[in-house]
Amino acid sequence: MQARPLPLSAFALATLLPLPLVALGVAQGGVWLWLAFLYMGVLTLLLDQLVPLTSGTAEDAEFPAADRLLTLVAIAALGLLPLATWAIAGDSGLDAGEKVLLFFATGFWLGQVAHPAAHELIHRSGRGPFRLGAAYYAAILFGQHASAHRLVHHRAVATRDDPNTAREGESFYRFARRAWIGSFRAGARAETALRAAASRLDTSGLHTSRVHPYALYLTGSAAGLVLATLVAGLPGLLAWTGLALHAQSQILLSDYVQHYGLTRSRRPGGKLEPVGLAHSWNTAHWFTSALMLNAPRHSDHHVHPSRPFPALRLPDDAPRLPWPLPVACMLALVPRLWRRAMAPQLARLRKSPPRAPCADTAA
Repeated sequence: MQARPLPLSAFALATLLPLPLVALGVAQGGVWLWLAFLYMGVLTLLLDQLVPLTSGTAEDAEFPAADRLLTLVAIAALGLLPLATWAIAGDSGLDAGEKVLLFFATGFWLGQVAHPAAHELIHRSGRGPFRLGAAYYAAILFGQHASAHRLVHHRAVATRDDPNTAREGESFYRFARRAWIGSFRAGARAETALRAAASRLDTSGLHTSRVHPYALYLTGSAAGLVLATLVAGLPGLLAWTGLALHAQSQILLSDYVQHYGLTRSRRPGGKLEPVGLAHSWNTAHWFTSALMLNAPRHSDHHVHPSRPFPALRLPDDAPRLPWPLPVACMLALVPRLWRRAMAPQLARLRKSPPRAPCADTAA
């Protein structure tokens, strides 16, 4: 069957449906929390097997409603964090098992839905969308991602200079520590250099204010932790931090899986080849693409960073994993199993490498 584009309504339904389930779970517990957990943890994998993959829409199409969906998801995430913190750590009436279900359902949604939305927002040219995306990352104690992803990862992907590119044979656990610390430092250096250059030119570049963004990220994170403490005391602080770490782990898992073992070669003059289709892994599964706002179409995003998510393509010759992205992330949690599963994928890719068109200049 020929692949067809996903309508925007499919993205909206897939991303937003867990929210009323979580809200009803907070209010009534029981079956609603099971439904929210099973939706995020099981249903996505089943639905991916039932419907053929989809293509992107026309390259020159405009998507005003898509930006509204991104804004809605990001705002919902900023509201969900304190609500879930109170329900998990406060006097919500939920029993221990229900709180565990709520923790994982919320954490999965923050990492698999809110993160792709915030990721799209930080790639938008306007200050408002960028600040909203950055606010989400600050809320989950990962503000550096708003800087390091744009200014470091997109420029240095598939090289040793990118902390968020996993090396072949490197376990996720070793990668996660290196990527977290490395992206924090590299993003700070990039923002400092950007402001120094803007000051010398007496102009301001994209998203460059006089206040260093890291000061804003850290302030936003501190404000979130203060709010958590006000909501539910020390248990609230621990619950917020736990949810943030859960979301962060999924972001790092996605980076690990989507660039594992891929490298850019150097040309005879020593210059790196341009970022191309060969430098990201993709997945072709329809429901996780809808749920994650086409984040699994990672090659096209890196080649065209400014392309809106509904228009992202799934090129036939881009590296493709046989599993849905969440399944690949679960495999990555068992290093020996992951290395065994990825060895033939890397071997096949190196035997027939994709073409490598130049990326957009804007990261």
